[in-house]
Amino acid sequence: MDLRLLRYFTAVAEELHFGRAAARLYMTQPPLSRAIKQLEADLGYELLRRSSTGVALTPAGVVLYNEARDLLVQADRVRTRVAVAAGADTTVTIGTFAEQAGARLAAAYRAAHPDIQVHIREGDFADPTAGLRAGRVDIALTRTPFDETGITTQVLRTDPVGVVLRGDDPFADRPNLHLRELADRHWFQLPPDTDPIWRGYWSHPTDPDTGPVVRTVHECQQTVLWNGTVGLTPLGHPVPDGLVVVPLVDKPPSSLVLAWNSAAHSPLIRSFVDVAATISWTPIGSSPERNPLVTADHTTRRTDLAD
Repeated sequence: MDLRLLRYFTAVAEELHFGRAAARLYMTQPPLSRAIKQLEADLGYELLRRSSTGVALTPAGVVLYNEARDLLVQADRVRTRVAVAAGADTTVTIGTFAEQAGARLAAAYRAAHPDIQVHIREGDFADPTAGLRAGRVDIALTRTPFDETGITTQVLRTDPVGVVLRGDDPFADRPNLHLRELADRHWFQLPPDTDPIWRGYWSHPTDPDTGPVVRTVHECQQTVLWNGTVGLTPLGHPVPDGLVVVPLVDKPPSSLVLAWNSAAHSPLIRSFVDVAATISWTPIGSSPERNPLVTADHTTRRTDLAD
């Protein structure tokens, strides 16, 4: 069975849309449609039901998706081991911001690639790519939004956002809040030299230059605890005793993503991304998945200088 066709099919199964899948695969839609028809002809079964509203998996398509995902991970594992045996680099460096979801990813990657050495670099909020753009890491586990020029991202999960408050704050017992209710509060701010898209999202909604500067998750939490400032965090993230998180109803969600250099073609990066795709990245809250048959929204975006 052609692994290339399986990769194409997996993209369509996860996007449930030929246009989005074609963009994810950096190809046009007609050859993708022909490739899926070829796969259906080879197997002798209809895998997708096409309609004016989108695409749905048939029962045979559901089975193939589940099997294909595992097969592609195994294929990447073989590719990686061959590269190691040939003397290729056996080290991958990951940038992160102390993201809790990294524990599951670490366990899955160790199981798939026990011979690969993994180095971890904790990022500074001055760089939302956690060292990727500076060339210090091979792949980053980070959060949107940020400038993605020259970077490919794969969405693992999308989370609603809340405001971090001290437990004795007047708003601490509220079921939810609006940004306008926090406009006159003292916020922490990100470093002034950081990505403006990233800084604008996580800082005060109208005055991002107000409040104490923080560079790590720990500094964010301690600044709220000691000074009574406010700041943002994805819902579900643990906070220290004395702090609470209240959902914001009018703040766009933030996506947990893997990010890597669009020009990179390392088998270690490909295998890392494919292992991540096997994990059930259950969204925090009740946001619907693009495909209810797929356990994660594995949307891949690529932004090059030419785009």
